[in-house]
Amino acid sequence: MEQELEILQGTIASVVYQNYDNGYAVLRLNVGGNQSVTVVGTIPLPAVGERLMVTGKWGNHQSYGRQFEAEFLERLMPQTCTEILNYLASRIIKGIGPRMAARIVEHFREETLVVMEREPLRLAEVSGISREKARAIGEEFRLQVGMRQLMEFFALHHLPAELAVRTYKLYGDSTIELLYDDPYLLMDEGLEAPFGAVDRFAIELGVAGDDPRRIEAGILFELNYNLNAGHSFLPEEKLATATAQLLSVEGEAVAQGIARLLEAERLVQDALAGITVIYLPQLYEAETESARMLKAFAASRFPEPHGLDAKVRRVANETGIRYSDEQEQAVRRAATSGLLLVTGGPGTGKTTILNGILELLGQMQLKCLLAAPTGRAAKRLTEVTGEDASTIHRLLEAGIDPETGKMCFVRNADNPLKADVVIVDEMSMVDVQLLHSLLQAIPGNKRVILVGDPDQLPPVGPGFPFSDMLRSGELPSVRLTEIFRQAQQSLIVMNAHRVNRGELPELKVTDSDFFFMRRNSEESVAQTIRDLCTIRLPKNMGIPSDQIQVLSPTRKGGVGTVNLNQLLQASLNPASPDKKEKPFGDYIFREGDRVMQIRNNYDIMWKKLDGTAVGTGIFNGDIGTIAAIDPAAETMIIVFDDREAEYDFTQLSELEPAWAMTVHKSQGSEYRAVILTAWNGSPYLLSRSILYTAITRARELLIIVGREDTVAVMTGNARKNRRYSGLKLRLQGKVG
Repeated sequence: MEQELEILQGTIASVVYQNYDNGYAVLRLNVGGNQSVTVVGTIPLPAVGERLMVTGKWGNHQSYGRQFEAEFLERLMPQTCTEILNYLASRIIKGIGPRMAARIVEHFREETLVVMEREPLRLAEVSGISREKARAIGEEFRLQVGMRQLMEFFALHHLPAELAVRTYKLYGDSTIELLYDDPYLLMDEGLEAPFGAVDRFAIELGVAGDDPRRIEAGILFELNYNLNAGHSFLPEEKLATATAQLLSVEGEAVAQGIARLLEAERLVQDALAGITVIYLPQLYEAETESARMLKAFAASRFPEPHGLDAKVRRVANETGIRYSDEQEQAVRRAATSGLLLVTGGPGTGKTTILNGILELLGQMQLKCLLAAPTGRAAKRLTEVTGEDASTIHRLLEAGIDPETGKMCFVRNADNPLKADVVIVDEMSMVDVQLLHSLLQAIPGNKRVILVGDPDQLPPVGPGFPFSDMLRSGELPSVRLTEIFRQAQQSLIVMNAHRVNRGELPELKVTDSDFFFMRRNSEESVAQTIRDLCTIRLPKNMGIPSDQIQVLSPTRKGGVGTVNLNQLLQASLNPASPDKKEKPFGDYIFREGDRVMQIRNNYDIMWKKLDGTAVGTGIFNGDIGTIAAIDPAAETMIIVFDDREAEYDFTQLSELEPAWAMTVHKSQGSEYRAVILTAWNGSPYLLSRSILYTAITRARELLIIVGREDTVAVMTGNARKNRRYSGLKLRLQGKVG
């Protein structure tokens, strides 16, 4: 017979385990009479002192014994002074620790939580609490209560718990009511909700398969989903077919949905080279406006400065460089061009040219601003030029619009950058939306110099602007092709060019900066990488482990980043009584771990380690080290170069271990030593551009561990995933 549901009521005595991703928790529930039971199930954000009414069944775990498996629960706020004190002392509310909790409860007694919810400013009656802090505590309390209720609602409908946090911040206390009215609000920008889960949720609420809201949500999902594949638009026919398959509906219903969205200006229709295409409005604006501004900058010409020949000679003398014809041409054109593209592979002198251009512009008394897409690329740009460089996001002063809650840039057309010249390195990483924001912030009478290598991987975001600019043939550019004698001594440089030409790299040389180590199993590849990072390179070659970066084309498998990160953490940062840890998902974050931010977060506060500055924003690709974990406060301190930032445990889904990372994630960075895996995998990942990008990440040493035939497959696989991007055609005037 099926076991009947039972109801338990009690107070949380301790939280044994909780998973912030899905809300699963294991806790001890005090059910009265000094009796505690183990309760397991989806119980988002449990806090010691909370009272629960749990409906479920008894089960018997083979390792942990008898436990109550929760199926439904209702939160009952703490009532007695002791329960309220335990609840607040658990640090569930930011800004309240055990001592302050005691003072608050002593003052307000059983009315404490009512005061916090309805009259939070009264908290200022308690010693040590200002009106500002009282207001902040009240807001945090209401947030916690509302968020818990929403997380329970989401859990009931099998929606991700972390989605509840983002949704509540967007819609507040009205969230559930709004979702009953239109469940597809969960597909709004910034929520990153999985369409399948939202669609199931909508159908559970009674939305019909051909409901216009469902059709329109499916169309918008297809376009947004394809942004992740790098597409700025989709041909209308492909969009309609993909949406009809996704929703299992007729094509006519999709056509009507597209027409409604066009009429509501939620989509834009255009024609490129005779094909009808559909854009999201923000992508259409980014692409068309970028093309217009690029052509305007390119049309701008500045008079040749007096004594240009003498200035160029002086630059060569002061830098101690004898320029090739290509390099001298780039330096001279920088003096007169409104827009200049500089491109070339490794060893062709892009850095030399950059320094020469900066020297010349300095002689012309022009103020230059330098930027790059990532923090590491900006740091490297500073190192090679001796000039301050920042990320593009920081250059544009990224932040959150208080009215919309969305990311915005302080620097724009109405508040432009104050500089005569803006120089951006690693342009291959810049997508069309970031390019648009950058160009908007540069006055039309100023100069723009863009430097990069289009043979590297395309940007993570939509479009491939730098490649489009170069291939259009419409913009002033200098392509550096000569490999300088010093660079020719580097097998890293020479093999990178071989790979780029489709030729096999030299793998048999054993006395250079490029090594190949043959291994015949995934296990031996992984073990070799561990030995290289822990023993061989640090002890035999004097390269510390923190200056070694392991790269893999893939996340999965024995030589994927997930497995390698666990292996390297165990060797390079093993568990220790003096290192605090925080389990999260499949990984255990530990003090001393190397971690990477995997999405832009414009809210996270940071401060310089020397106390000279504070700011907001940690961005996709930033790499740091976990300096401290505070389990009681549920926070983590991470140091990113010269800054430190505090993370709440609910933000840990934005972090990944970074002992090993994918080649895609390494773009824009340079490491003293790189170890690359070469093993079987998807043809989409075993490509020439991935091998080329990986090789060019190494400054002093590159080691490939694995199989020669995999290296050969990657070299021969010139296939590039086609991106629907209209920038080249727009620059060429092929619209319509």
